[in-house]
Amino acid sequence: MWFARLFLLAAFVQAQPQPWAEMVAAHNAVRAKLSLPPLTWSDKLAAVARDWANTLVERNQFVHRPKSMYGENLFEIDGAPATPDQVVKNWASEAANYDYPSNKCKGVCGHYTQIVWRDTKEIGCGVARKGRREVWVCNYHPPGNWVGQRPY
Repeated sequence: MWFARLFLLAAFVQAQPQPWAEMVAAHNAVRAKLSLPPLTWSDKLAAVARDWANTLVERNQFVHRPKSMYGENLFEIDGAPATPDQVVKNWASEAANYDYPSNKCKGVCGHYTQIVWRDTKEIGCGVARKGRREVWVCNYHPPGNWVGQRPY
């Protein structure tokens, strides 16, 4: 009897969507609107992102990693936890600030342009929580947002 319960529990756990699969899907949904190739998940990038998210929470900071060799998007929330879809929608909402013909931002749009950077192939993300604060970090390889270059 205990074996059957264990088997059912294992089947239930495997049936639950992985949050990182949701993160990749949310990114790729934004990219698909521009017919851009999909991103794939990188455990290596995720480890780097998770480390930085933990550092930011412990230091009570919200800054980009200095001299990073990856592209990076940050998201912070206080109170209820965020979902991968909410995080990506927040970044993607900056599309309204990006003017493709002039390749300029009217306000903030760097999170959006990193998501849709054509040459980016991989993504890895991490999240850290402390109290009511939650920090999300996504790293991208190859990085985007090169001055003077169009994202797509």
